[in-house]
Amino acid sequence: MMLFTSCENTSTAKKDHLVFRYNEHANITSLDPVFAKDQRNIWACNQLYNSLIQLDDELNTQPDIAKSWEVSKDAKTYTFHLRKDVYFHEHQIFGTKKTRKVTAKDVVYSLERLTDSKIASPGSWVMQQVKNISAKNDSTLVVELNQAFPAFLGLLSMKYASIIPTEMEELDFRKNPIGTGPFHFKRWEANEKLVFRKNDLYFEKDKNGKALPYLEAVAITFLPDKQSEFLQFAQGKIDFLSGLDPSYKDELLNAKGELQPKYQQRIQMLRAPYLNTEYLGLYLDYPSAELNSQKLRQAINYGFDRNTMITYLRNGIGTPATSGFIPKGLPGFLDSTYYEYNPQKAKALIEAFKKETGEQHPKISISTNASYLDLCEYIQRELQKVGLQVEIDVMPPSTLRQQRSAGKLAAFRASWIADYPDAENYLSLFYSENFSPQGPNYTHFSSETYDEIYRQALELGNLEQRIPLYQQMDSIMMTQAAVVPLYYDEVIRFTQNDVEGLGINPINLLDLKRVKKLKE
Repeated sequence: MMLFTSCENTSTAKKDHLVFRYNEHANITSLDPVFAKDQRNIWACNQLYNSLIQLDDELNTQPDIAKSWEVSKDAKTYTFHLRKDVYFHEHQIFGTKKTRKVTAKDVVYSLERLTDSKIASPGSWVMQQVKNISAKNDSTLVVELNQAFPAFLGLLSMKYASIIPTEMEELDFRKNPIGTGPFHFKRWEANEKLVFRKNDLYFEKDKNGKALPYLEAVAITFLPDKQSEFLQFAQGKIDFLSGLDPSYKDELLNAKGELQPKYQQRIQMLRAPYLNTEYLGLYLDYPSAELNSQKLRQAINYGFDRNTMITYLRNGIGTPATSGFIPKGLPGFLDSTYYEYNPQKAKALIEAFKKETGEQHPKISISTNASYLDLCEYIQRELQKVGLQVEIDVMPPSTLRQQRSAGKLAAFRASWIADYPDAENYLSLFYSENFSPQGPNYTHFSSETYDEIYRQALELGNLEQRIPLYQQMDSIMMTQAAVVPLYYDEVIRFTQNDVEGLGINPINLLDLKRVKKLKE
């Protein structure tokens, strides 16, 4: 009996040392990369697939399946040269050899799937500027654009653009997701667990020449409750916790954003700027005198203290968004102040609005989901102090997204997380040709001057030349107050002390190929 117990404990310890565990409370809806729209799917797909390009932790473009590339002088033609040592995960569909090398035809197939109307990928916009894709030979790919688009390489790093084999047309992605990534699919038990195993054919190596990944497996559970997820982490049953949920933020952190004493020796915390701007959007086509008034929109921006909000409602996580819509950490961010807390100025602007319109009891309605109710209630209380009545409408996230896109919400709490590391991604939200529901301009902000500068920026291949134009656009939009930026978010990660090499990046991408779990 003693011998049996000893062997069992040794086996379990060895297994724990090789397996990385995390929980995905929102569940995972697909392992097909063309549906990798949300973080839950992106994280899983990042373990299974590679793209032509990848980003490092500083968001610099790096080779992935493409070892090198050239861009034509007019920035419309990209020629990619593929590695010749990238193999797909082993699968019976490849016949007796069970695998094969990636070719340029696989890349053409993978990227063209994004625009297949039968598939209806939410990532089809990635190919919006692409005129033609062709395989010159097995290891050379040529992509032609309709017009120059400086952020194109960044787009190709997205999980939407992951490379899969042409044979996938015959397979079900839920049971047979085949990629080239550091891990391969093992099993998926609906609503319970998803397991990936180490890909022994993976092509990347560390700086010492050792094959990646270090882990043997990744196990993902699907507890739907964030509090339960935190308890699993506190008990050491999962290795990683991402973000700061209201249900446990005070348990983990003090008001300064520091670990509470009882956790300081038990876990590690990582923090970094996150390319995510949290904001209130104001729908400018809404039939409301309040939202049609630039003065009143500016009053909202002046009427609450973002520093207090971050300290007491976010436990110090995040940076008050007083410097525009482009988030901290992205080229184009301008460290100046548009709207700092100024209740006297807010009152004066509201009084001016009353005189101009004759409306003596101005009122707005803010729509949000339950996760951000505390923020909206704080803003509600502060704005009422300066003379603006605020109603709060709480609705499910899916309903909020749908009604926001349809233009049915006067004001709404929203966030914009960068799809690719270029400020154009944020500024496209205010380009008039992107009006929702066809595009992401949910505020229906429109300015001919803004649009002209936006088009000029797209013609410039040099980032240093684009930055002043980006800042000029941000200034135009902020002066007209189409949005109320709340804070620039931070990526915050908690790991058990035995986890090493996880890293952190401004797009909050979970990359496990260099992660180790140390033996206790």
